[in-house]
Amino acid sequence: MNEQPPWGQKKRPSSPEDFLASLIKKIRDSFEQKDDQSPEGNEPSPPQGEGPGFFSGAGKIALLVGAVLLVQGVLTSFYTIQPAELGVLLRFGEYSRTTSPGLHFKIPLIEEVRKVKVEEVQKEEFGFRTKTPGRSTTYSNSNFDNEALMLTGDKNVIEVAWIVQYKVSDPINYLFKVADVKQAVRDASEMVTRRIVGNMDFDYVLGNREILAGDAKRELQSELDNLECGVHIVTLQLQDINPPERVKPAFNEVNEADQDMKRLVNEAEEQYNKVIPKARGSAKQIVEEAKGYAVERVNRSQGETNRFMAIFNEYSGAREVTRQRMYLEAMQEVLPHVKHVYVMDEQQNNVLPLLDVTGRNVSTQPAQ
Repeated sequence: MNEQPPWGQKKRPSSPEDFLASLIKKIRDSFEQKDDQSPEGNEPSPPQGEGPGFFSGAGKIALLVGAVLLVQGVLTSFYTIQPAELGVLLRFGEYSRTTSPGLHFKIPLIEEVRKVKVEEVQKEEFGFRTKTPGRSTTYSNSNFDNEALMLTGDKNVIEVAWIVQYKVSDPINYLFKVADVKQAVRDASEMVTRRIVGNMDFDYVLGNREILAGDAKRELQSELDNLECGVHIVTLQLQDINPPERVKPAFNEVNEADQDMKRLVNEAEEQYNKVIPKARGSAKQIVEEAKGYAVERVNRSQGETNRFMAIFNEYSGAREVTRQRMYLEAMQEVLPHVKHVYVMDEQQNNVLPLLDVTGRNVSTQPAQ
């Protein structure tokens, strides 16, 4: 068997199956060659199924079966775990150990290995399905109304489509704690999302998509941890939030009315910001002027009162002198503004004729 042909090396089996088939063929050929050889002497061969021939045939079969089992045991004793996987080894159906990526050995017929893809991101879609993924991804939204329709806190109906992406974090819990992890993720995600949307108003759900997605992700992770599913939520995104198709026209009208209302409110606020501050400034100015005038009047009154009291005190001490002085001071203030001066005699009834130094005739009418 080890002789080399003159034209090169002999062809070797390329796979374990080819090697096993070649080994079985060689064993069968060797048995057929022994059966073809005639026994020495004139002794008749024993009848088939009796004597040494029978045991010889059974031994051949047992040897063949043993060889096959031996080869199969050798081939199934080794297994390979890929870089993105973990291997969970079971011994008689009970968990034994977890193996990392690489080549490993297991006991044939006693130990069983289950491979879990821990780096693969799995996803569940709600309210839609992906038809053809890729750059130009297409989606299908038909026949998924039961998943998308929800009731908000203010008794309005809304359509919500979302996606959940998760990875396996604990292979043991993933394999043995929950029978159907995929269905558990779907049920828990739908329960959490409906509860969050049901506690919010319609307008809040439409305008706060990111906040709702973050709350739903945290609550979903908590629910799955309580179930011991062995998965980690990578992301939860609300893809599309819209009112149902039947109420979209009315919803658009409401939005237009809301936009008109906001526009009018903004215009009113603009006018308010123009008029009210100006009126407040004018009012403040008037108030300040009134306060200044009041202070001025009070101070002047207090000054005049003090002046009067000072004159009164002087008058009480020297009446004639004070009276004369007051008269002279009054004349000093009045006379500079007088254009004509009339000197009156107490014993005369008519005006005393004076020389007209201004060039005009002086009236000599009697004083009234």
